[in-house]
Amino acid sequence: MTDSPATPAARKVTLYRNGSVYTAADPFATAMLVDGDTVAWVGSEQAAASLADPSMDVVDLQGALLAPGFVDSHVHLTETGIALGTLRLGGVRSAAELLDAVAGAAAGAGTDGTVLGHGWEETLWADPALPVREELERAAGGRKVYLSRVDGHSALVSSSLASAAGLETLEGFAGGSQVKHAAHTAARLAARRLPAATLRGHQQRALAEAAANGYVALAEMAAPQIGSIEDLQLAAAWNAGPDGAPDVPEILPYWGQLATSADHARSILAGLGVSVLGLAGDLNIDGSIGSRTAALGDDYSDAPGERGSLYLSVAEAAAHLAACSLLGIQAGFHVIGDAGLAAALDALDEAAAEVGEQRVRAAGHRFEHVEMASPDAISRLAGYSVTVSAQPVFDALWGTGDGLYEQRLGGRRRGMNPFGSFYAAGVPICFGSDSPVTPLRPWSSVRACLEHNNPDERISARAAFLGHTRAGWRAARYRNPMAGQLVPGAPATFAVWEAEELMVQVADARVQSWSTDPRARTPLLPALDTGTDPACLLTVRDGRELFAHGSLAS
Repeated sequence: MTDSPATPAARKVTLYRNGSVYTAADPFATAMLVDGDTVAWVGSEQAAASLADPSMDVVDLQGALLAPGFVDSHVHLTETGIALGTLRLGGVRSAAELLDAVAGAAAGAGTDGTVLGHGWEETLWADPALPVREELERAAGGRKVYLSRVDGHSALVSSSLASAAGLETLEGFAGGSQVKHAAHTAARLAARRLPAATLRGHQQRALAEAAANGYVALAEMAAPQIGSIEDLQLAAAWNAGPDGAPDVPEILPYWGQLATSADHARSILAGLGVSVLGLAGDLNIDGSIGSRTAALGDDYSDAPGERGSLYLSVAEAAAHLAACSLLGIQAGFHVIGDAGLAAALDALDEAAAEVGEQRVRAAGHRFEHVEMASPDAISRLAGYSVTVSAQPVFDALWGTGDGLYEQRLGGRRRGMNPFGSFYAAGVPICFGSDSPVTPLRPWSSVRACLEHNNPDERISARAAFLGHTRAGWRAARYRNPMAGQLVPGAPATFAVWEAEELMVQVADARVQSWSTDPRARTPLLPALDTGTDPACLLTVRDGRELFAHGSLAS
């Protein structure tokens, strides 16, 4: 007797009804049918009642909003997991409080390993003086200490870590506890020499946090100065879905390593052992405003004579852009300051002169952050079809009248993060968190666009939402052009939200900010002026639940 062929598993069919569905197919849809991994239908509650049958799973949305899931266009997976699971220093307000936190962590963790922490921001302290290395050493009981600043571009290190990593001879080591540039890179890599199982645990923690906040995909911005190739491989491996692994958001992997030619770019890609979307992301042209390492055309307002640093020359950046353009893959840079952006734009010009403007445009290059951009720079970005991957919560945190940008840049702060100008000029733009720099909270990011500190740069909630969803897939040149929308035939990738009220919200206070008039044909989004973010009830990727809260689990 021979075994009969295995019967294929029946494809799961789920009807979501009695809610509000954000879809261009019908702005007043209340139900959606999912067949396997695909949206099969969207429509009214009345039609849903006629479609329902006992073979389906039926999920009562209970009035909640079902919308495309969020894409975070710039994250650091392992760093996020470490920040979530170690010392959180965002609430520290003095050197003494920081040392107390280190002492507490050291006392609770025995004598092995390095004390890790993230998020201190001395600009919020009454006295911005930092602890010295020896104080960190004593507080940690002799253990190594690595505490990254909120922007991730500098850190505090103890004497033992500085010695073990050989920081004393490196650029960016000035004798104190704070290290920048090459010294910071060496310190971070020394602190991140962790077993694969530990790295994977940090990544899993970050992925669970993302799924619980409605994210269905994360652009992982790996780079040699941040982590190892093994770290990148572990991140990309989540897409394979090994047996027993939880369903998690999709990883969109990038590797920020400089290429000098097309052949060199090919060798880099071949040596990674994993497929990436491009040699882009945190390939640093400059640093950050907070650490005063972003390259500026004029001095920092609070540090005369300092203008930050250019980490790459125009020639180096141009060679990288040309190499990637020839291969038809995305190149890109971390660029924040106006002088850094000027170098990147000059590099685009040189690359176009070498390989042709059409090749440069067709490769879909992306620049991360781009916080300081003049009208001329914005026009040049649009001319090369460069996507800007920006972080709106930067403005919410640091763009206020007495905030970090005002301290570091003075009146230049009003030109920071010019989202409205990007949109007006036709620059493709997508949004993310740069987690762990800012939290994985997508609606806070949408709100930051709507409430930009410069009213001239505000954009509507709808534009911001699209920048956090469909635009994120497009920026990664994702294989399925229907990703990021909920229409028949599109991937069943979405999140469900409990919101107090749904409305249409625009950035201009002179215009009516809400409408339920059917003639508007505009899908509704949660009201973001209630003081609380919508609560995530369900996150689904390709028909599979990544996160479920309470009764909405199918």
